[in-house]
This record gives sequence, structure tokens and C-alpha cells, in this order.
Amino acid sequence: MIFQFSIKRMYAVIAKEFLQMRRDTTTFAMIIAIPILQLILFGYAINSNPKHLPTALVSGDTSAITRTFVQGMENTGYFKFLKQPVNEKDAQRLLSIDKALFIVNIPPNFTQDLIHHANPSILVTGDATESMAMGNALAALNALTYQVFNRDFNGSLSYLQSRPPPFNLVVHAKYNPELATQYNIVPALMGVVLTMTMIIITAIAITKEYEKGTMENLLATPVRPLEVMLGKVIPYIIVGYIQASLIILAAYYLFGVPIAGSLLLLAVVLLPFIIANLSIGVTFSTFATNQLQATQMSFFFFLPSLLLSGFMFPFYGMPGWAQDIGSLLPLTYCLRITRGILLKGINFTDVWPNLWPIIVFMVVALLIGLKRYRQTLD
Repeated sequence: MIFQFSIKRMYAVIAKEFLQMRRDTTTFAMIIAIPILQLILFGYAINSNPKHLPTALVSGDTSAITRTFVQGMENTGYFKFLKQPVNEKDAQRLLSIDKALFIVNIPPNFTQDLIHHANPSILVTGDATESMAMGNALAALNALTYQVFNRDFNGSLSYLQSRPPPFNLVVHAKYNPELATQYNIVPALMGVVLTMTMIIITAIAITKEYEKGTMENLLATPVRPLEVMLGKVIPYIIVGYIQASLIILAAYYLFGVPIAGSLLLLAVVLLPFIIANLSIGVTFSTFATNQLQATQMSFFFFLPSLLLSGFMFPFYGMPGWAQDIGSLLPLTYCLRITRGILLKGINFTDVWPNLWPIIVFMVVALLIGLKRYRQTLD
């Protein structure tokens, strides 16, 4: 019968698929590598309860009691004080450029006022653009205030063992006082969207030309490899700026995200980030033999960028090796720049520590992409 099922024919098709899979080693390797990458990142690198968060100490009182308070904060596991002493101005700058997530300000004469029952205050300023990192850390700090001085308040100081504590803990959520999630997510989406679209679209667009055979027509012209590469990249730079503009408009008018800094500065610093991602897309297109491979390679780069950059989970909550990998990715620095300009109003001087790694990555990616593209065209 025509419709009679044949196990032998089915096995022949299965064998053919395995044979095709063996020949397409790149696709098969990506199929295996992507789940392993996800397993490692989600299992080891992702932490929704970040600890050892960088904290700047501005102390006007260095008594044994204030040292006990600082040590108690470190013992919670949530705070890691920077080694170098800083003044208020330096501490605020560290907060603005994401080198510190908290500032602890202990006023002069704190111990004296404490002993005299004058209810002194300790000010803790947190970078509320990292709202996920702040929550558990501040909860641990509030619990600490009831017990941190138990060993010190003995004998003649036992009268200070009172409820509430004999000092005030004032918490200031800077840059995002309402701890609104959209203030953290929406500005960062600019970098995420640009990374995803610039790499994938460029890699697919060039690979598609090879599949359709139109690249041969281009090779027949006197156009040089650098001219071809720039001709492919520049239109997507314009597309990238259009995407960034739409995100800024939506952030301001739909989500109420404030724009504290210069949009012109943001436009300037986005250029190397866009070019870097486009160069990665061009490089992937020279390795891929079809659009599926180009998409898989793009996703293989995009997944670590998304998870290790600080977009979904606090950057400082990851283990050291994951932070080292994240520090190689341009999206990590782009997130700090976009949040810094839009929410914190930082200037070029504050932007530069996060801009030069993107420029270095862009130059390296351009050189690799141009070399690979030249070999492909030749």
C-alpha cells in the first residue's frame, strides 16, 4: 500500500539527519554549548541576594564604638568597605560612577553624643538604581542596629541598651527615592536592545547575501573590503540611533524616567558601543555558513552579556570570575553609562572610566571583523 508505514524508511531518514548533523559541526556545537552555558551562568553566576557590596566610609569619628559598627556591617556579609579613606566629595563620585553602592557617613562626635544620649544619626546613602541590591542589605543593617553595641554597652553604659536604639539610622535612596523598578530597567534596555539587534541583524543580513549568492555580484565590483564593511555597518548605526531615540522617548513619556544628564553626551558615547556590536555581528557572519548559525553565534554572545552585565542581576552580587567575564563585555559599561547619564546626570569626566573599555573593545572587534571579512572576500 502507498500509505504503509515503513520502519526501514524511517531509519533511513534518521540516519540522514544524523549524517547532516555531523557535517554541520558548528550548529551541533552551538546546540550543545548554549545549554551548558545557561547551566553554568544560572547555576553559579546568578545571585538574587548579592553580598559584599562595595561601600565607602566617610567617618568623622574613629572611636572603638564606631569601629564596632563598621565591623558589624561587614559581618552581615552585605557590605564590603573600600580600603582607602574618602571624603564626602570623593564618596559621592564613587557612587555616581558605580564604584560604590553605599556610603556610610558617621558624623564627628558620634560617640560623645551617643554616651550623652543625644541620639546621633548615621547616614547611609545607597545607589537606588540598583534597587535589588539595596533591599536585603538594608534589612540586615536595620536588624544590626538593635544588637551591634550589646558588648560595648555594659557596666556604666548599660543604660544605652534601650529599645529603640540610642542612635538613628537614616537611609537615603539616592537617584531613585521611590525604588521604582522602571528607573532601573528602562534606561538599561537601551544597551540590551542595541546589543541584541545590532549583532543579530548584521550577522544575518551579511550571511543571507552569501546564501542567496548576491555577494558574488558585489565581489565583481571594484569595491574594497573596508568599503564593503563600512557600507554594511553605517546604515545600522543610523538604525541604532533610531532605536535609542525611541527608548528615550518611551522612558520619559510612558514610564516617567527622569533625564538628569545630557542627551548629546549620551549620543556621543553610544557610537563606539553601536560600532563594537556591529563589528561582532560582521565577525560572526564570516564564520557562519547559514542564517541559523549566525543567529546561534549571536545568541551565544548575547546571553552572557545579558546575564553578566548587571541588567537582570546586580553586578557586584556575582562571584569574582563572573565579574571578570562581565568586565570584558561592552554591555556592562553601557548600562552604567546610560543609567549614569539619565538618572545621575554624570558628565564626561564621570563617563570616561566606563567609556574607554568600550572603545578598546570596539577597536579590537573592528580589527578582527575587518581581518576576517577581508579573508572572506578574498
